[in-house]
This record gives sequence, structure tokens and C-alpha cells, in this order.
Amino acid sequence: MQGTSQNNPTTNGDSPLKTTTWGARLALLALVTLLAAGLSFADGKKHKLSKDLATLKGGHHGATVDVIIQFNETPTDAHHQKVHNKGGVLKTKLNVIKGAHYSVPVESLQKLADDPDVAYISPNRPLTGTSTSTLDYTRETVNAQVALQQWGLDGTGIGVAVIDSGVTAVGDLYWWIPSNQTYGSRVVYSQSFVPGTTDTSDLYGHGTHVAGIIAGAGWFSTGSNFTHTFTGIAPNANIINLRVLDQNGVGTDSSVIAAIQTAISLKSTYNIRVINLSLGRQVYESYTLDPLCQAVEAAWNAGIVVLAAAGNQGRNDSAGTEGYGTIAAPGNDPYVITVGVMKTANTPTRIDDTIASYSSKGPTAYDYVVKPDIVAPGNQVVSTLAPNASLLASPTDVYLSEYTSSTTTTSSGGNNKNNKKNTLSTVATNTISTSYMRLSGTSMATPVVSGAAVLLLQQNPNLTPDQVKARLMKTASKTFPASSSATDLATGTTYTDYYDIFTIGAGYLDIAAALSSNDVADAPAVSPTAVYDPSTQSVYLVTGTSVVWGTDALWDTSVVWGTNVLNGTSVVWGSSVCWGASTNDGFSVVWGTGVVWGNSSDQSSSTAQSITVTGEN
Repeated sequence: MQGTSQNNPTTNGDSPLKTTTWGARLALLALVTLLAAGLSFADGKKHKLSKDLATLKGGHHGATVDVIIQFNETPTDAHHQKVHNKGGVLKTKLNVIKGAHYSVPVESLQKLADDPDVAYISPNRPLTGTSTSTLDYTRETVNAQVALQQWGLDGTGIGVAVIDSGVTAVGDLYWWIPSNQTYGSRVVYSQSFVPGTTDTSDLYGHGTHVAGIIAGAGWFSTGSNFTHTFTGIAPNANIINLRVLDQNGVGTDSSVIAAIQTAISLKSTYNIRVINLSLGRQVYESYTLDPLCQAVEAAWNAGIVVLAAAGNQGRNDSAGTEGYGTIAAPGNDPYVITVGVMKTANTPTRIDDTIASYSSKGPTAYDYVVKPDIVAPGNQVVSTLAPNASLLASPTDVYLSEYTSSTTTTSSGGNNKNNKKNTLSTVATNTISTSYMRLSGTSMATPVVSGAAVLLLQQNPNLTPDQVKARLMKTASKTFPASSSATDLATGTTYTDYYDIFTIGAGYLDIAAALSSNDVADAPAVSPTAVYDPSTQSVYLVTGTSVVWGTDALWDTSVVWGTNVLNGTSVVWGSSVCWGASTNDGFSVVWGTGVVWGNSSDQSSSTAQSITVTGEN
């Protein structure tokens, strides 16, 4: 799995598409679902093993493999003993998904799959956090400043679980009362799930940056000597630091699942209402089987809003889809809020903002869920810096001259709150900030929406995860150009994007509009499914009768997604341009096997998603 910030995307381009009416094509949906699910269910015994595990059978005698086994019920000691009897070793109990993490002999895989108590076995897949490295106008672009000015909302009392590379408690993540000079860290709980270490600090730099976007107070860019203050969306929220990525930004499914399990258990203690997952990996199977997706659904079921990054594969044309069908897990799960990334054009207004060409596009592999759900700023975002983090490099540098006045002064105290009031000293204009860094990617857009969720929940603590999701999507701005082009700063390659439902979802986050809304969804806000009808070459959005994306006056599809992305003639999804150049090859890939990027039988190639990006103009 990977953190979905960026530094050098792969290739892409994009093609237009057109969604048609909201249909009730249940028979066709059933057929498509069965075709996709058949990859995993055709033979109950054989396909209890994920495809990437099935390739190991029969070879590698004496070798072991780390797996996650999901059972039909929460495993007991008897279940663990049965695995032990086949040579397995229990590593982590993952009761939140009715499963556990084991090391098992390769030759025992089929025997374990034959056990009637076993529901599904998948590898303990790797994940990584990657980031890339103009001043930042994230807050202004999404109208976050209105939350404090008009409603007095700053995230006070709300806990956000940041499941990432750790969070170093830098000064901007402190609370501070100037009148009596008291202060303390808002990183209220920390735990490491990285094997072999209890260190919860951020040795990579990704998690601290994410936490700052959610809840940074901007102390080290505040005052008369600063021209820009880098404040988070909910600058007084509390952070629950659950470290799952190591110093290289690498982790595994089991670590993330264990962290989600812990967040659920600590929900009441720290009022955890939001989980931020700025990480992801390739989709290998239906979300109904994927253990990572099952974990995020458990958090949703516990009343926690889960935010997941869409991924940075929007330029990936390896399957001829021009980046469509590349949403990462667990962002492919219909219960979470999946976030794509916009560029602010270095201005506080959104009229000139455009989609980042690397932002992953839907529909999701295997299940064809409409994703992303929403987009938010995330390109070249300035946020908190974890000292000595391995992500620190010249593309991420922020210079003091970018946010100080002409006198170019700054505090000499670094991130120590005791030094906040020290005398300011003159520094050279080319001095690199020791408080902030710049990163790009859906990893950076996701915490923007997490902060928005925090503000909604502070305003109305009774909102459910579905009501938060529906309100954010309905109030999102629907005004976009038909297309836009961007040039990668490193390669000089130009990419074109089209603003369809699988690129920008329900629209651009607008916090002021969301806080002004009184709409309360009275049904689940599960993201709908896209179904292709080959007889008409049309795509229909299909969902059950119990969800909010229906045809009633409040939540009909045109209100949620806007008319131009659903039915507009300027966004074409026809036979002339189907996910690629002038053929249907890419289109067939998306609606075929469900695997549209990477090689599901090759772990090394599938984890090559940890590409880096320097951002784009």
C-alpha cells in the first residue's frame, strides 16, 4: 500500500466520457456483478485464495508467506490452533475483520482454503507512503476560514486518527494560551504498528505533513513578520497518531487493519470521529473480500467518518485506459469518502483551479463503484515538517522568503514552543524553513476533507458518517471547465483531463456551503455503481432503494453530481473516444477483468505504485 502523495507520475492522458440517465438496470447489474465476482467465487474452494496467492501453490516448498485469513466468524483459539496445526504462526489478531495475520507454509495454503470456517485468504500486502514535493492557498480555496469567522468552529474536542508514517508533535500541533503562557500537544495518543519498533515519531515526514493540513495551528508562520500563515482546516482538533509506515514510508495491510481496530476501540476515549487514510495500494479483488476494505467498513459501522485517498495513478495508461479505473484500495470501498486532488493555481479563488493530472480516476476495479466522491486542493501544499524526515529533499523545500515580510525575519526557536516568543533574528532570503515543507498528491487532498468533516461534526455532533458524506458531496462546487491540460515539471509532458463523474466525483469541496447546509440524509450514502449497457453503449448509475442517491428532490443525482458530469454533451462517453485513443481497447479493459493497472500476480510490480512526483503547473 502507498501513501498517495506524489513526486513523478507515470504516463497518462485522458479521454472524455458520458454517463447517461440514472437507470434501474438491476438485471444487467446482477450480470456484471456476477462476472466480476466470478473471478473470486467461481470455485468456492479454489477462490478462497486471492489470485496473487493462488500463483504460489505447488511451488516454493518449505517457504512461508505472510497472509491475512478472514473467517466466517470472529476467530477463537480453536481457529488459531487449526492454522497452527498446518504450520502457521499467529502474528496479529484482527478481530475487526473476523480475521488474523499469520505466517503460513506455502504448501498449506490450499488446505487452509479448504477449511469451511475460512472465508478468504490474501497476502499481507505491502503499502507505502509517497509524496512530492507558490504559496499555499488551500484554506482559502475551500472557504475554510469562514468556519471560524462565522461559526467559531476550529475542531475543538474532535479527535482525528491519522493512520500514516507517524506524527511528530511539532509546535504547530500544540495548543497555546498566550494569556498565561500555557501550552500542550494536541497529539493526544500515539502507538506504533510498525513491526520491531515502539517509536511513534515520523521518520518519513508524510504523517506530520498530513496532520498539519488537518490541524496545524500556524504558530510558526503567525505574526507581523509573516505574510502567509499555514493553518490547518480544523486548527484545534486533536490528533491520534497511529503509525503504520516505517522510515521509508513502507507498511502492510495488517498494520493498517490493526490501527483501524485500535481507532475503533479508542473512539469514546478520544472522541475519534474521523480516520484519515492518506495511503493506498492496487485493488486485487472486490471490496467485499479485501480485508483492508472490510476494516474501513467496520470503522464506518462504528460511526467514524473514513477518508481515503483516491491514488496518484491518473496518468497511468499502461492498460490503455488513460488513467481510468485506477482508484486505490481502500478508496475503492463505497462506504468511505474517496478524495481526488485539485490545483489551486497559487490563488485564493477557485475559478482558475484545475484537476491534477495524476489524480486517480474511477470506476473502481472489479466493482465499478463511482469514485472519487469529491476533490480538494492537494498540489504543492505547504504544511508541517517533521525534523530529519527522509522525505526532506530540495523539491519539498519551503523558503522563509516565501512567507516572511521584506525584513525576512523569523523566530530562532525552531519547533520548540518555549521559543515561540523569542526575539526574531534576520535571516538570508534563501534560508530553508525548519517548520514547513511542500508536498503534492491525493495524500494532501484527503486531510483537507478530513478537516472539513471535523468542522461539520463540531457544528453538529449528531451527524452520522453517511450524513457527513452526503452533505459534503451535495454542497461541493459543480462548476468546472470541460477539460484542462497540465505539464509535468520534471518531464515536460502535457496531459489533458476531462471533468466527468469519474474524475471529479460530486465536485470541489466547499466548506462554507457545507456548514451553511441543514440537509440531513436519512439513508446510507453508499457510493453508487456504474453499469455498462453494451446494447446502447451507455453507462448507468445503479444503487439500491435504501441509499440517498435516488430521485427524490433532496438527493437526486443531478443535485449531488451536477448535470454537466452526468448528462452534459460537452463530456462525451461515446464510441468514438473510449478510455483511450480511437479504439475500444481501454474501455474493454475497464469493463473486463477488473485489473487495469499493475500485475496482480507480481507483488513487485504492483507495489511500484510508489512513484514520486514533483507536482505540476
